[in-house]
Amino acid sequence: MAVIESDDSPVYLKLRAIVAAAILRGEYRAGDQLPSVRAFAAEQGANPLTVAKAYQTFQDDGYVEVRRGVGMFVLPGAAERLRLAERERFLSGTWPRVREQITLLGLDLHDLVEHA
Repeated sequence: MAVIESDDSPVYLKLRAIVAAAILRGEYRAGDQLPSVRAFAAEQGANPLTVAKAYQTFQDDGYVEVRRGVGMFVLPGAAERLRLAERERFLSGTWPRVREQITLLGLDLHDLVEHA
């Protein structure tokens, strides 16, 4: 599940990317509660079931724990493990496509740095 999702990604992955980026930026730290499914759905204009699916991926991957009747909480070490997983996903999935696009467009390092 990438922090950067393309426009054609399913909505739940886009929502997941928003939360993942917030965890990586430190907006949600170990022990912090994620927004409720309903609150996050309202904030993003999304269906609560879609948000629940996005949140479930964090639970499945061991980044959050559910406290029944209370909510989802970020587990210790989640940010570090998430960063490692996202790096690997970027390097193996996203970067090859970006590199191919760079080659197709005839861009060089100077072009990229100039527009950074």
